Amino acid sequence: MYKIIIDSCGELTEELKADGHFVNVALEMEVNGERIVDDETFDQLSFLKKVKDSPVGPKSSCPSPESYMQWFRGEEDHIYIVTLSKELSGSYNSAELAKQLFEEENGKDAKQIYIFNSRSASVGETLIGMKVQECEEAGLSFEDTVAKTEQYIDGQTTYFVLETLETLRKNGRLSNLKAFVANTLNIKPVMGSTPDGLICQLGQARGMKKALKKMVEEVVSGLKDSENRVLAISHCNCPQRAKEVKEEILKLAKFKKVVVVDTAGISSMYANDGGVIMAV
Repeated sequence: MYKIIIDSCGELTEELKADGHFVNVALEMEVNGERIVDDETFDQLSFLKKVKDSPVGPKSSCPSPESYMQWFRGEEDHIYIVTLSKELSGSYNSAELAKQLFEEENGKDAKQIYIFNSRSASVGETLIGMKVQECEEAGLSFEDTVAKTEQYIDGQTTYFVLETLETLRKNGRLSNLKAFVANTLNIKPVMGSTPDGLICQLGQARGMKKALKKMVEEVVSGLKDSENRVLAISHCNCPQRAKEVKEEILKLAKFKKVVVVDTAGISSMYANDGGVIMAV
């Protein structure tokens, strides 16, 4: 038996929520002094308004070790954890501490536990969890599942386009002048993940439509063997935009499966209203 634990930056589809093997462990956010838990109580529209109205940028905090450990205590003997890139969050380190504490209490042979550094976020994490399940359902051993999934992570890339740079500006990650120029000229950066799990700018375009088209081109240019890969798209409160992106990329490439989901709390915090994230 197995359990796949994904921190709440990785969105679960309704199908995965109902599956029984997947669970989310919640991160928390703070907006202007108010704490918001990224779980089933998260209200995206209310959150986006609070972020827009706040003079300071939202902050996030990683799950506690105990929030991971509670899922180690079930009947499952194979435990897989998928976290946000360790370069961007303390979620991985918290999961490592949870594993260490659990093994100190119960012995190293009590469970087989492995923590994947996604080197990604959002639906990048989701796809990793789905790869784990694919391996488990195919009857692979714990060790082979880990090896195959790590190999999958090596070949995965995440891309995103933001509607606004305000959260980055408020968090001090972008100068006021750069944000002002970008917003004034309607310039949208096309961003992507690096092999180490950091964020880089791949390009930019004037206007959201052109930026999304450029993102699709970036995705397709780096694709190999797309017919055997799953494409995932998450969007922050813009289902029509996500639909158009899906239709655009399907004109250029075929996939084994395409998953589309609305962003949960942490992804909504960074993507902002109108942002689109893709992983493959």
